Amino acid sequence: MRAPRLALAAAAVLAAEAVALAVFALIELVGLGAGDAASLPTALALIVLTLLGAVALAAFAFGTRAGRSWARSGGVVFQVLAVALALAALTLQPVPWVFVVAVGLPGLVAFGLLIASARAEAAPRAD
Repeated sequence: MRAPRLALAAAAVLAAEAVALAVFALIELVGLGAGDAASLPTALALIVLTLLGAVALAAFAFGTRAGRSWARSGGVVFQVLAVALALAALTLQPVPWVFVVAVGLPGLVAFGLLIASARAEAAPRAD
């Protein structure tokens, strides 16, 4: 059975991304408390949206592990956005290589695992 292992690996990457987003939101919250925000409403909105993204990724991780297609679909959308963000960062000077690799590589890996998991679950089984 390849699909459960692939689903578990994809879920693990999605869960790690959810944790990373939650940590980023906490860092933003600390910065807000330190007075680093130019606009309080904008900073709060960014923190809330970041936390919503973390919750969504966690839900996709649980759903992917359970073999739900909606979770794989949502996970794929997040990964496409992550890769697009990493590619867009390549246009900055100097190029933020740590960011590009830290966002792009997990996005590519999770994308591949999600697609492989969906294909393996859809493949006919020879029992």
